[in-house]
Amino acid sequence: MKFLKTPLAAVLCGGIIMGLALGVRHVQGLFMLPMTSARGWGREEFALAIALQNLVWGIAQPFTGMIADRYGSRRVLAGACLLYALGLYLMAHAASSMQLVLTGGLLIGMALSGTAFGTVYGALSRIVPPQRRSWALGLAGAVGGVGQFAMVPAAQGLIAGAGWMAALAALAFVLALAAPLAFPMDDSAAASAPQRPGQSMRHAIAEALTHRGFWLLNLGFFACGFQLAFIAGHFPAYLLDKGFSANTGVMALAIVALANVAGTYFCGKLGNVYRRKHLLAWLYCARSAAMLLFVAAPISTASVYLFSFAMGLTWLGTVPLTNGLVSQVFGVKYISTLFGLVFVGHQLGGFLGVWLGGAVFDATHSYDLVWAASVGIGLVAALLHWPIDDRAVAGLQPA
Repeated sequence: MKFLKTPLAAVLCGGIIMGLALGVRHVQGLFMLPMTSARGWGREEFALAIALQNLVWGIAQPFTGMIADRYGSRRVLAGACLLYALGLYLMAHAASSMQLVLTGGLLIGMALSGTAFGTVYGALSRIVPPQRRSWALGLAGAVGGVGQFAMVPAAQGLIAGAGWMAALAALAFVLALAAPLAFPMDDSAAASAPQRPGQSMRHAIAEALTHRGFWLLNLGFFACGFQLAFIAGHFPAYLLDKGFSANTGVMALAIVALANVAGTYFCGKLGNVYRRKHLLAWLYCARSAAMLLFVAAPISTASVYLFSFAMGLTWLGTVPLTNGLVSQVFGVKYISTLFGLVFVGHQLGGFLGVWLGGAVFDATHSYDLVWAASVGIGLVAALLHWPIDDRAVAGLQPA
């Protein structure tokens, strides 16, 4: 079929895989209370597994990117979908907190490195021409956002109707079915074509690691991971503590995912018009302002939904902009590897956001300190992005 070999097919299939992978991650907070109640665990034990998942995802991402850059993304995506399915199935049968760490933390963390932004956006950056790259990343992110949105009521319905164990097994089945969607993501020809004469992967990595803007981008991305992982992992439980029903938490996550569809798409489009580093700085300011207003104002159903909508507009819009900034400065030959290195900062933040959320709550019975940290870290990230040198490195040829 000719359509499967077109850039549009790659964008749609990549977006679906990413939507399923991130959608399952997005709803993990819905499993916290039923799992910990059934197994007799504390919130910190569940949070530790999800925190480790974020950390493993970040550590594995550069290596997954290296494999995709060298051998093509298609194999990585298909294999990671199957690994994700295995991790979910084993997570459903975890009988101890250590087994939860190994399945929901280690296996799913590794699987996310091959099914989420780094691999999908890296492949699309090579498949799609430069003049349409921001559109492709934005559209793939929007398709992924639709998947995240659909996953929220689906997961809640499965938990309510069949129980959390059956829900995890059903999600595992869906991820296994997604593996064939990797077929159109064939960037092997582009991955093997030299972009800069004589440039090796080692040289590309060394060039990035000596670039001041690369480190500023990494540090700024830390805030993104901290904020998103904390909210995704603890927001449903936070709302239950405040006296809201479980359905309010489900609706909040659904609103985040739905608003993310528009936010990611338009952030990708705006990256073609405005400087990406400035857009990123304003996104982090907007997030911090939304969180500050939410925790300072009296909480109500309306404020929960308004906050969820505001966060959704900025939820994953940082990712196509960050990926686009990396390819703008360093090119696309080794984009999966270089974005993977930047993503380490994001996932270190994610690890601390989830784990500290559980640890601080168990110690103080409140999330207030973590909300305050999220606001402050976002403002620091905005300041770090402004001085980034976003000019292409010397000798870079147009991709």
